[in-house]
Amino acid sequence: MAAFTLAHLSDPHLPPLPPARLRDLAGKRALGYLNWTRNRHKYHRRDVLDALVADLKAQQPDHIAVTGDLVNLALDAEFTPAAAWLESIGAPQQVTVIPGNHDAYVRATKHRFAGTFADYLRGDTGAGVTSYPFVRRRGPLALIGVSSAVPTPPLMATGRLGRAQLDALDRILAQLSSEQAFRVLLVHHPLHSDSRIKQLTDSRQLRAVLQRHGVDLVLHGHDHIHSTMWFDGPNGKIPAIGVPSASALAHRHYPPAAYNLFSIERNGDAWRCEQTVRSLGEGLRVQQLSETRLL
Repeated sequence: MAAFTLAHLSDPHLPPLPPARLRDLAGKRALGYLNWTRNRHKYHRRDVLDALVADLKAQQPDHIAVTGDLVNLALDAEFTPAAAWLESIGAPQQVTVIPGNHDAYVRATKHRFAGTFADYLRGDTGAGVTSYPFVRRRGPLALIGVSSAVPTPPLMATGRLGRAQLDALDRILAQLSSEQAFRVLLVHHPLHSDSRIKQLTDSRQLRAVLQRHGVDLVLHGHDHIHSTMWFDGPNGKIPAIGVPSASALAHRHYPPAAYNLFSIERNGDAWRCEQTVRSLGEGLRVQQLSETRLL
Protein backbone atom coordinates (compact mmCIF):
# COMPACT_ATOMS: atom_id res chain seq x y z
CA MET A 1 0.00 0.00 0.00
CA ALA A 2 1.32 3.44 -0.93
CA ALA A 3 2.14 5.90 1.83
CA PHE A 4 -0.59 8.33 2.87
CA THR A 5 0.49 11.99 2.79
CA LEU A 6 -0.92 14.42 5.33
CA ALA A 7 -0.19 18.14 4.92
CA HIS A 8 -0.26 20.49 7.90
CA LEU A 9 -0.44 24.27 7.91
CA SER A 10 -1.59 26.68 10.58
CA ASP A 11 -2.24 30.27 11.60
CA PRO A 12 -2.97 31.85 8.20
CA HIS A 13 -4.37 34.94 9.98
CA LEU A 14 -6.05 35.66 6.68
CA PRO A 15 -4.95 39.06 5.36
CA PRO A 16 -5.99 41.74 4.72
CA LEU A 17 -8.12 42.69 7.71
CA PRO A 18 -11.52 43.94 6.45
CA PRO A 19 -12.73 47.42 7.46
CA ALA A 20 -13.95 47.47 11.05
CA ARG A 21 -16.81 49.49 12.47
CA LEU A 22 -16.06 51.60 15.52
CA ARG A 23 -18.64 49.68 17.57
CA ASP A 24 -16.76 46.44 16.82
CA LEU A 25 -13.51 47.71 18.32
CA ALA A 26 -14.31 47.72 22.01
CA GLY A 27 -12.26 45.94 24.65
CA LYS A 28 -9.79 43.33 23.45
CA ARG A 29 -10.47 43.99 19.77
CA ALA A 30 -9.25 47.59 20.13
CA LEU A 31 -5.80 46.40 21.18
CA GLY A 32 -5.77 43.72 18.50
CA TYR A 33 -6.75 46.23 15.83
CA LEU A 34 -3.97 48.61 16.86
CA ASN A 35 -1.48 45.75 16.82
CA TRP A 36 -2.60 44.74 13.32
CA THR A 37 -2.52 48.24 11.83
CA ARG A 38 0.82 49.15 13.40
CA ASN A 39 2.71 45.88 13.14
CA ARG A 40 1.11 42.62 12.03
CA HIS A 41 -0.07 43.79 8.60
CA LYS A 42 3.58 44.29 7.63
CA TYR A 43 4.44 40.60 7.83
CA HIS A 44 1.13 38.73 7.45
CA ARG A 45 0.65 38.93 3.68
CA ARG A 46 -1.80 37.36 1.26
CA ASP A 47 0.81 36.83 -1.45
CA VAL A 48 2.86 34.78 1.01
CA LEU A 49 -0.15 32.66 1.93
CA ASP A 50 -1.10 32.16 -1.71
CA ALA A 51 2.45 31.08 -2.64
CA LEU A 52 2.56 28.58 0.21
CA VAL A 53 -0.85 27.09 -0.61
CA ALA A 54 -0.01 26.83 -4.32
CA ASP A 55 3.10 24.84 -3.47
CA LEU A 56 1.18 22.65 -1.01
CA LYS A 57 -1.47 21.80 -3.59
CA ALA A 58 1.25 20.98 -6.13
CA GLN A 59 2.47 18.25 -3.75
CA GLN A 60 -0.98 16.60 -4.03
CA PRO A 61 -1.32 15.45 -0.41
CA ASP A 62 -4.05 12.97 0.43
CA HIS A 63 -5.41 15.22 3.18
CA ILE A 64 -4.77 18.68 4.65
CA ALA A 65 -5.02 19.68 8.32
CA VAL A 66 -5.33 23.35 9.33
CA THR A 67 -4.82 23.93 13.05
CA GLY A 68 -6.56 27.23 13.62
CA ASP A 69 -6.30 31.02 13.61
CA LEU A 70 -7.89 31.47 10.21
CA VAL A 71 -9.02 34.99 11.20
CA ASN A 72 -7.57 37.79 13.31
CA LEU A 73 -10.15 39.62 15.46
CA ALA A 74 -13.14 37.34 14.80
CA LEU A 75 -15.02 40.21 13.18
CA ASP A 76 -18.21 39.13 11.45
CA ALA A 77 -16.76 40.40 8.18
CA GLU A 78 -13.73 38.10 8.43
CA PHE A 79 -15.56 34.78 8.27
CA THR A 80 -16.93 34.89 4.72
CA PRO A 81 -13.49 35.55 3.14
CA ALA A 82 -11.99 32.88 5.39
CA ALA A 83 -14.62 30.38 4.23
CA ALA A 84 -13.85 31.18 0.58
CA TRP A 85 -10.13 30.72 1.24
CA LEU A 86 -10.68 27.34 2.89
CA GLU A 87 -12.92 26.18 0.05
CA SER A 88 -10.14 27.12 -2.39
CA ILE A 89 -7.82 24.69 -0.61
CA GLY A 90 -10.16 21.75 -0.88
CA ALA A 91 -13.51 20.19 -0.11
CA PRO A 92 -14.42 19.04 3.43
CA GLN A 93 -13.58 15.47 2.47
CA GLN A 94 -9.97 16.54 1.80
CA VAL A 95 -9.49 19.19 4.50
CA THR A 96 -9.91 19.18 8.29
CA VAL A 97 -9.85 22.34 10.37
CA ILE A 98 -9.93 23.20 14.08
CA PRO A 99 -10.24 26.64 15.72
CA GLY A 100 -7.51 28.76 17.28
CA ASN A 101 -7.72 31.47 19.90
CA HIS A 102 -8.09 34.22 17.28
CA ASP A 103 -11.10 32.38 15.85
CA ALA A 104 -12.78 32.76 19.27
CA TYR A 105 -11.26 36.16 20.01
CA VAL A 106 -14.32 37.59 21.77
CA ARG A 107 -17.47 36.08 23.24
CA ALA A 108 -19.77 37.92 20.83
CA THR A 109 -18.58 35.90 17.81
CA LYS A 110 -17.10 32.76 19.38
CA HIS A 111 -19.91 30.73 17.74
CA ARG A 112 -19.06 31.91 14.21
CA PHE A 113 -16.23 29.44 13.57
CA ALA A 114 -18.34 26.33 14.11
CA GLY A 115 -21.18 27.78 12.06
CA THR A 116 -18.99 28.86 9.16
CA PHE A 117 -16.71 25.83 8.90
CA ALA A 118 -19.04 23.09 10.14
CA ASP A 119 -18.46 20.78 7.18
CA TYR A 120 -14.68 20.90 7.74
CA LEU A 121 -14.78 19.96 11.42
CA ARG A 122 -17.66 17.54 11.62
CA GLY A 123 -16.81 14.01 12.66
CA ASP A 124 -17.73 11.06 10.49
CA THR A 125 -20.61 10.21 12.85
CA GLY A 126 -21.52 13.87 13.47
CA ALA A 127 -25.10 13.71 12.16
CA GLY A 128 -25.04 17.43 11.41
CA VAL A 129 -23.81 18.48 14.85
CA THR A 130 -20.45 20.13 15.52
CA SER A 131 -18.84 18.94 18.73
CA TYR A 132 -15.37 18.31 20.13
CA PRO A 133 -13.55 16.02 20.10
CA PHE A 134 -14.46 14.76 16.63
CA VAL A 135 -12.96 11.85 14.70
CA ARG A 136 -12.49 11.73 10.94
CA ARG A 137 -11.17 8.59 9.21
CA ARG A 138 -9.06 9.28 6.16
CA GLY A 139 -7.14 6.36 4.68
CA PRO A 140 -5.14 4.76 7.52
CA LEU A 141 -5.54 7.89 9.68
CA ALA A 142 -7.88 8.69 12.53
CA LEU A 143 -7.84 12.48 12.80
CA ILE A 144 -8.96 13.59 16.26
CA GLY A 145 -9.86 17.29 16.50
CA VAL A 146 -10.16 19.18 19.77
CA SER A 147 -10.80 22.84 20.47
CA SER A 148 -8.54 24.85 22.78
CA ALA A 149 -10.11 28.10 21.51
CA VAL A 150 -11.69 30.19 24.26
CA PRO A 151 -12.19 33.97 24.55
CA THR A 152 -9.59 35.48 26.87
CA PRO A 153 -8.96 38.88 28.50
CA PRO A 154 -6.82 41.50 26.71
CA LEU A 155 -3.14 40.60 26.34
CA MET A 156 -3.88 36.91 26.97
CA ALA A 157 -3.78 34.11 24.38
CA THR A 158 -4.23 31.05 26.54
CA GLY A 159 -6.26 28.00 25.59
CA ARG A 160 -8.26 25.39 27.45
CA LEU A 161 -9.94 22.09 26.59
CA GLY A 162 -12.05 21.74 29.72
CA ARG A 163 -13.15 18.65 31.61
CA ALA A 164 -15.92 17.60 29.20
CA GLN A 165 -13.55 17.49 26.22
CA LEU A 166 -10.82 15.75 28.18
CA ASP A 167 -13.22 13.06 29.41
CA ALA A 168 -14.58 12.52 25.89
CA LEU A 169 -11.05 12.39 24.48
CA ASP A 170 -10.12 9.79 27.11
CA ARG A 171 -12.99 7.57 25.95
CA ILE A 172 -12.25 8.06 22.24
CA LEU A 173 -8.56 7.26 22.58
CA ALA A 174 -9.29 4.22 24.72
CA GLN A 175 -11.43 2.88 21.88
CA LEU A 176 -8.94 3.79 19.14
CA SER A 177 -6.06 2.14 21.01
CA SER A 178 -7.37 -1.28 20.06
CA GLU A 179 -7.67 -0.40 16.36
CA GLN A 180 -4.99 -0.36 13.67
CA ALA A 181 -5.19 3.35 12.85
CA PHE A 182 -2.55 6.06 12.80
CA ARG A 183 -3.95 8.49 15.37
CA VAL A 184 -3.31 12.20 14.77
CA LEU A 185 -4.40 14.71 17.42
CA LEU A 186 -5.12 18.22 16.11
CA VAL A 187 -4.97 21.00 18.72
CA HIS A 188 -4.18 24.69 18.27
CA HIS A 189 -2.09 25.32 21.40
CA PRO A 190 1.16 23.40 21.98
CA LEU A 191 1.25 20.82 24.74
CA HIS A 192 3.97 22.76 26.55
CA SER A 193 4.75 26.48 26.70
CA ASP A 194 7.02 28.60 28.88
CA SER A 195 4.77 31.60 28.26
CA ARG A 196 2.11 32.16 30.91
CA ILE A 197 0.02 34.26 28.52
CA LYS A 198 0.07 31.74 25.63
CA GLN A 199 -0.10 28.34 27.31
CA LEU A 200 -2.72 25.62 27.25
CA THR A 201 -3.91 25.90 30.83
CA ASP A 202 -4.91 22.24 31.16
CA SER A 203 -1.98 20.81 29.20
CA ARG A 204 -0.98 18.64 32.15
CA GLN A 205 -4.37 16.92 32.08
CA LEU A 206 -4.17 16.47 28.30
CA ARG A 207 -0.70 14.95 28.56
CA ALA A 208 -2.02 12.54 31.20
CA VAL A 209 -4.70 11.33 28.76
CA LEU A 210 -2.07 10.84 26.06
CA GLN A 211 0.19 8.99 28.45
CA ARG A 212 -2.64 6.55 29.24
CA HIS A 213 -3.87 5.85 25.73
CA GLY A 214 -1.41 7.36 23.28
CA VAL A 215 -1.61 8.86 19.81
CA ASP A 216 0.93 8.57 17.03
CA LEU A 217 1.30 12.27 16.20
CA VAL A 218 0.20 15.65 17.60
CA LEU A 219 -0.08 18.66 15.27
CA HIS A 220 -0.46 22.24 16.54
CA GLY A 221 0.13 25.88 15.68
CA HIS A 222 -0.12 29.04 17.83
CA ASP A 223 3.59 29.79 18.41
CA HIS A 224 4.39 30.60 14.74
CA ILE A 225 7.68 28.66 14.89
CA HIS A 226 9.06 25.29 13.85
CA SER A 227 8.71 23.03 16.86
CA THR A 228 9.25 19.37 17.67
CA MET A 229 8.56 18.15 21.19
CA TRP A 230 8.28 14.60 22.50
CA PHE A 231 5.85 13.45 25.18
CA ASP A 232 5.34 10.21 27.04
CA GLY A 233 2.87 7.69 25.64
CA PRO A 234 1.99 4.20 26.85
CA ASN A 235 4.46 2.56 24.44
CA GLY A 236 7.09 5.23 23.86
CA LYS A 237 7.46 8.88 22.96
CA ILE A 238 4.85 10.84 20.98
CA PRO A 239 6.06 13.54 18.55
CA ALA A 240 4.25 16.90 18.73
CA ILE A 241 4.95 19.14 15.74
CA GLY A 242 4.31 22.88 15.41
CA VAL A 243 4.59 25.00 12.28
CA PRO A 244 5.07 28.72 11.52
CA SER A 245 2.25 31.00 10.42
CA ALA A 246 1.22 30.19 6.86
CA SER A 247 1.11 33.89 5.86
CA ALA A 248 4.19 35.33 7.57
CA LEU A 249 7.40 36.85 6.32
CA ALA A 250 10.41 36.27 8.55
CA HIS A 251 10.54 38.85 11.36
CA ARG A 252 12.32 39.05 14.68
CA HIS A 253 12.75 35.45 15.90
CA TYR A 254 9.88 34.15 13.77
CA PRO A 255 10.72 32.13 10.64
CA PRO A 256 8.96 32.62 7.30
CA ALA A 257 5.80 30.77 6.33
CA ALA A 258 6.08 26.99 6.10
CA TYR A 259 4.04 23.83 6.09
CA ASN A 260 4.72 20.17 6.87
CA LEU A 261 4.13 17.00 4.89
CA PHE A 262 3.90 13.68 6.71
CA SER A 263 4.35 10.46 4.77
CA ILE A 264 2.66 7.70 6.77
CA GLU A 265 2.62 3.97 6.09
CA ARG A 266 2.40 0.69 7.93
CA ASN A 267 5.76 -1.05 8.29
CA GLY A 268 5.14 -4.58 9.57
CA ASP A 269 3.72 -4.24 13.07
CA ALA A 270 4.64 -0.55 13.38
CA TRP A 271 4.02 2.76 11.71
CA ARG A 272 6.56 4.67 9.68
CA CYS A 273 6.24 8.48 9.54
CA GLU A 274 8.55 10.88 7.75
CA GLN A 275 8.24 14.67 8.00
CA THR A 276 9.15 17.04 5.18
CA VAL A 277 9.24 20.78 5.87
CA ARG A 278 8.65 23.17 2.98
CA SER A 279 9.33 26.85 3.64
CA LEU A 280 9.14 30.23 1.94
CA GLY A 281 12.40 31.37 0.39
CA GLU A 282 13.61 34.23 -1.75
CA GLY A 283 11.19 35.70 -4.26
CA LEU A 284 8.19 33.94 -2.70
CA ARG A 285 9.58 30.60 -3.86
CA VAL A 286 8.80 27.65 -1.61
CA GLN A 287 11.54 25.09 -1.14
CA GLN A 288 12.25 21.99 0.92
CA LEU A 289 13.85 22.89 4.23
CA SER A 290 14.35 19.50 5.88
CA GLU A 291 13.33 15.85 5.97
CA THR A 292 13.12 13.86 9.21
CA ARG A 293 12.17 10.33 10.17
CA LEU A 294 9.83 10.61 13.17
CA LEU A 295 8.71 7.00 13.58
